[in-house]
Amino acid sequence: MEGSSFAARSIQLSFVAIVGGAWYLASETGSVSRLFLPPPREVHAALSRLVETQAFWSAVLVTLTTIAKAFAMAVVAGIVVGYLVTRSKLLIKVIEPILSGMFTIPITLFLPMFILFFGIGTGSKVAYGATYAFFPIVLNTIAAFSKAEERYLRAARSMGANAWQQFRHVLLPGAMPVLITGLRIGFFICFASVLGGETIS
Repeated sequence: MEGSSFAARSIQLSFVAIVGGAWYLASETGSVSRLFLPPPREVHAALSRLVETQAFWSAVLVTLTTIAKAFAMAVVAGIVVGYLVTRSKLLIKVIEPILSGMFTIPITLFLPMFILFFGIGTGSKVAYGATYAFFPIVLNTIAAFSKAEERYLRAARSMGANAWQQFRHVLLPGAMPVLITGLRIGFFICFASVLGGETIS
């Protein structure tokens, strides 16, 4: 196990080194215009000057706050909707394909509509990021709770467990691995969509 982990890390570091070397050679030899790919040392110098300014950290704070708000909204909406859908097998059959189909649509196409309804400020980015992150979270929530073992639920009910106890001790522990996967995917999608929304708008 340790050998395979070391090999994986070596490959990752080698990839970073190759990309960095290609960047250096392309910028130094002039094969790519410096307007599109400036040399690493110039990027480092510009970044060093930038991080010393108050405007940079103010912008970072705004972005992180936007991501936090968008992700929190996506988590609450995704888990609640996903759990409610799994309470009925008919709803799972009807709604899950619709959500999966909607998730395949590039929501970036609708960013102008978010800006139109929520303005060019942080509101549109929060709504955009929350909407994009909602789909992987709700779909993973549906998958997590719909795969619960019915025999475990019957056993819990036979021992007198109420609805909350069944959720707390049976449904949630069994769904947790898939839920965490959905949250992880949703977070990275939320992060990328907020940054993309800020750049495009």
